[in-house]
Amino acid sequence: MAPGGGVSSCKELVESWQKVSRFDTTNIHDELEKSITCIGEKFQKCSIHELLECPICRRFMYPPFYQCPNGHTLCTNCKIEATDFCPTCKVELGNIRCLALEKVAESLELPCRHQNLGCHKILPYYRKLKHERHCKFRPYHCPYAGSECSIKGDIPTLMLHLKEDHKVDMHSGCTFNHRYVKSNAQQVDNAIWMLTVFDCFGRQFVLHFEAFSLGMTPVYIAFLRFMGEDNEAKMFNYSLQVGGYGRKLTWQGVPRSIRDSHGKVRDCQDGLIIPRSLAFFFSGGNGEELTLKVIGRIWKESA
Repeated sequence: MAPGGGVSSCKELVESWQKVSRFDTTNIHDELEKSITCIGEKFQKCSIHELLECPICRRFMYPPFYQCPNGHTLCTNCKIEATDFCPTCKVELGNIRCLALEKVAESLELPCRHQNLGCHKILPYYRKLKHERHCKFRPYHCPYAGSECSIKGDIPTLMLHLKEDHKVDMHSGCTFNHRYVKSNAQQVDNAIWMLTVFDCFGRQFVLHFEAFSLGMTPVYIAFLRFMGEDNEAKMFNYSLQVGGYGRKLTWQGVPRSIRDSHGKVRDCQDGLIIPRSLAFFFSGGNGEELTLKVIGRIWKESA
């Protein structure tokens, strides 16, 4: 269906829906038939967005659809916020369902909104929203921790963004040996230290290392996230090791998808946890400067 027609055509369509809600019960069949015919004719003149977007919040509407006595439509949330009066014409709102438009929506099949990112599914209108919330092609949030970065996109977009905008270190290979140095190690209140991206098996992994407080105890944590979906992340394993003076701590786990936020992974402690006192022992420092060497490896589980 080609978009077009403009706002005036949709206004006429709304007026035809109004007729459906006001028809004379003595001529119910004839009036309903005429209204449906009118909807069919004018539906061709309106874009799907104009028909099914709430004119107040500009989001797609889902049942129940509402309309004021003058035929202005609005979604459930906007009706609740509007309380007693129509936001468009200010008449008393009432509790009128726009059943004709609900039926129009029920008859539609639409492409996923993430079509330009690779999803080619065509879905019934009322299943579309649920699908889009979980669509594997939906954009990812920037995985950079410690910032309020609002950038979203596919993996290639985020890789370029991390490199150019956040100046993140990029490495190739499935093993790594990183040294972290902190001159003022007493500052542990969610202090983000490092984020490094590794290209391994043709996929990308994000290594986090930071300080935070676990209850009243200052600790350090290192963990890996996978730039992709959770079902793909489960194909990989990784290990982290930190130590010194004949002692070491080792962690082995499965990388979490970047669908899980950095904070979520940290707060559930899904990584290598190092108490600060032990970290200073490994470092051999004086309790002020901290130097830690983290050794890691990523491998792929055999099928």
